[in-house]
Amino acid sequence: MIKLLVSAIEPSANLHLENLIFSGEGTEIGGIFDPRLGKADFNSNEFNVMGFLDVIPKILKAKKVIKELAILSLKYDKVLLIDAPSFNIPLAKAIKKINPKIIIIYYILPKVWVWKKNRIKTVERYTDVQVSIFPFEKRFFKNSIYAGNPLVEEIKQTKAKVTKNGIVAFLAGSRKSEIKALMGVFREVAKKVDEKKILVIPPHFSPKEIAEIYGNISQFEISSDTHDTLLKSDFAFICSGTATLEASIIGTPFVLVYIARKFDAFIVRTFIKLNFVGLANIILDYQNKPPLHKELLQEKVTCQNLFTEYQTLNRSKFIKSSITLKNHLIQKIDKNLYQILIN
Repeated sequence: MIKLLVSAIEPSANLHLENLIFSGEGTEIGGIFDPRLGKADFNSNEFNVMGFLDVIPKILKAKKVIKELAILSLKYDKVLLIDAPSFNIPLAKAIKKINPKIIIIYYILPKVWVWKKNRIKTVERYTDVQVSIFPFEKRFFKNSIYAGNPLVEEIKQTKAKVTKNGIVAFLAGSRKSEIKALMGVFREVAKKVDEKKILVIPPHFSPKEIAEIYGNISQFEISSDTHDTLLKSDFAFICSGTATLEASIIGTPFVLVYIARKFDAFIVRTFIKLNFVGLANIILDYQNKPPLHKELLQEKVTCQNLFTEYQTLNRSKFIKSSITLKNHLIQKIDKNLYQILIN
């Protein structure tokens, strides 16, 4: 039995953790994650933030938790850090300071291809194994292992042709701020779409939070199953994030939308020099291939723009490109993550 200290503070990290811990036997986990996955020492939902200003009130609490997790590492065989570099890099440093011999595995590496390339040396110094989820990350982390993208493993069914089920999906994100920013436009678009409309709401929200965050959702059917909803939907409107790659792998035509707060948008424009924000588009860009889907950001997120994309998108072309993307992610795999953890 391998005792694994886990740090998964993001909703997406917990989704990946859920699939990982049930993919095989022989691991016992503790640390910080969603309590529904096991006996957590700390509840990851308390760290669910968005944007630079949201982080400030959490800093003191995060420092305290990092110290306690570092001490806890003395009782474990290995450490698994998932994503969240602002939290997990200081955690790796703290653990190595008091427990230098423990193996630290960093899974879902910092996106240094977006910004903060100086993190490469830090991650390589304080972690023992770097596991990437995008083939092109070897350009940055030279000794990293590409264990495949977790979504390829998680998604059991994909589309080979265009569907006509009369269903359109709306995914407003997993963080409160981004959901509130998009729901007004989504309600407008929903009025123009003459098909069944399904709104995907993350399962970590309580009924009280849903009422507060989403507002009037009476015109939508509600789902908490992203993969199933995308599979049966003919089209989707999706907030920038993991769900866009899920739709890309499943083969559901969609448009990416995102509205950041002005301060965050300023930071992004100033420091980030990427051609695209959608993960599928970024992967294809590194292969010198054209983008898979349209990206509507900031002031371009209007009811008319979203509805126009819904009406005009070449869905057959999208399906073919999505198959190419999935094949690329599968063919480049070096090693299985579960084997990395238990060996």
